[in-house]
Amino acid sequence: MRRLLPILLAGLASCTGPTSLEKGGLVPLRLDEEALSSAYTPRRMALLVGISEFDDPHWRGLRYTTKDAADLAEALKDPARGRFDHVRVLTRPEETTRASILAALRQLKKEAHRPDDVVVVYFSAHGTLARDNQGELRRYLVTRDSAYRSIPQTALSMDALKAEFDGLASRRRLLVLATCHSGSGKSLLPKELEAELAGIKSGFYARPLEESSRASMVFAACDWGETAREDEGLRNDIYTHFLIDGLGGAADRNVDGAVTATEAHDYARRRTFAFTEGRQRPSAEILEVGADPVVLSGSIARTGRPELFSYNPRLDGFTLKVDGEPRTELPGGTAVVPGKRTVELTKGDSVLVRREVDVGAGERLPLERLLSEAFPRRSLSLLGGMFTFADARSRNELLPRAPEVALSLRLEDRPLQDFGLLFDVGFSTGRQALVIAPGSEVPFSYTTFTAGAALPYLWRWERFTLFAGPRVAALYLGRSFDVEAFAGGQSFFTVSPGVVGGLVWRVGERLELMSQAQLMLTYVVVDGQGQAVGFTGGWAGVGYRF
Repeated sequence: MRRLLPILLAGLASCTGPTSLEKGGLVPLRLDEEALSSAYTPRRMALLVGISEFDDPHWRGLRYTTKDAADLAEALKDPARGRFDHVRVLTRPEETTRASILAALRQLKKEAHRPDDVVVVYFSAHGTLARDNQGELRRYLVTRDSAYRSIPQTALSMDALKAEFDGLASRRRLLVLATCHSGSGKSLLPKELEAELAGIKSGFYARPLEESSRASMVFAACDWGETAREDEGLRNDIYTHFLIDGLGGAADRNVDGAVTATEAHDYARRRTFAFTEGRQRPSAEILEVGADPVVLSGSIARTGRPELFSYNPRLDGFTLKVDGEPRTELPGGTAVVPGKRTVELTKGDSVLVRREVDVGAGERLPLERLLSEAFPRRSLSLLGGMFTFADARSRNELLPRAPEVALSLRLEDRPLQDFGLLFDVGFSTGRQALVIAPGSEVPFSYTTFTAGAALPYLWRWERFTLFAGPRVAALYLGRSFDVEAFAGGQSFFTVSPGVVGGLVWRVGERLELMSQAQLMLTYVVVDGQGQAVGFTGGWAGVGYRF
């Protein structure tokens, strides 16, 4: 709106014709169509930060961070490559303090206020780790004025950086972190923290899942716990060098004339991995890519070749094969010839999915879609197990532990992705005895029937699915006493809330093994007295996906 206001004022100043003071009088406007079009054209903006010098001597200087930012700026501003409208580079000492960087990010937020603006934020610097005021371990970007002995108070936390990044109005934004927090390379850790982490096993180094908003991408020069390296021969951060190299057109895998952010990252990732002999694996966190990709270089001049891709952590480490030929290791993507292709996802000798797909020019196919199509998302299981009341009093007065058979129907990704609908019925019948006194028993026959519905969350990893969530169930219990003193019958019916959990192991394309357990809380009246009771069941069996 601020860019449009001068154009409107100019139009008002140049209007012709008689002046009218009437309300509703029309004033003809002559607007500059070129200026008006420019006001509504999406802009391409970048903020690049390279920090090489530090006030605190504990932080060793970095050789190529300033050059990293300058080289990337040159590529983005190049009319033959990035064609960015505005590129701001922060490398001078006064520009690389914590306050100056935050101010620059907030200024960028004001300038890049259109949803379709393309925004790139890049950092080449030291990274470190420290515990915050609550004792939580956090990641930090080391700014020029960061103090080694008071990191949480003086360095720029990744949480704060991510909050500023997520606050951008643009739906096409990219954050690139050419830094690490592993304690070596472009990272330094306080000695006491380094000693503490040395005693921690693999749990700390599991890569955290960034909370990326729609059309937001976060690229890192290395995986969590690895080292980001500078190279004297390349005279750059290694990942940055190959990222810039890809912007020249080499990363355009679908040959449409443009290099998108994902194409540039995949190109740089593979070459960084090869250059470091597997010691540095750049990573990416991308929530949604496809309809609105971030174009970093060139322009889309033609319909590109079809692309197959995945950045889902669940598929990390799988190999993508096309027509029997290995094409790439996931995460990542590849371009293929249009037409019918046989696509496989493999790990070692095991094949996760093999599907024939028909892809056309310009199509981008997420590999997760193949998984949902390849594996039916409905399953019917026949289960056997036990039904019992949770407390001893109920087991003594109502029903001891009893065998039970059940049917369970599971619908995956309903009503939402990663949720399921679970319906089950259980049945049990037989004879039991109540112990009313030592050595004295009252035999009876019983029938139980349960029917439940649940909405569990699904955690899936390769062939395993873990589920848990709330459940509502109805319970019917009928008892018939066949001794003279207790002739007659009793019945109980109740509807109650509870929880359910279980594990599914897919052993074939259609066959699976399933276990399920539930715990419910209800209220029944026994011999005229009400009591709160819990009942539970544990089942296991075989299921068929259809």
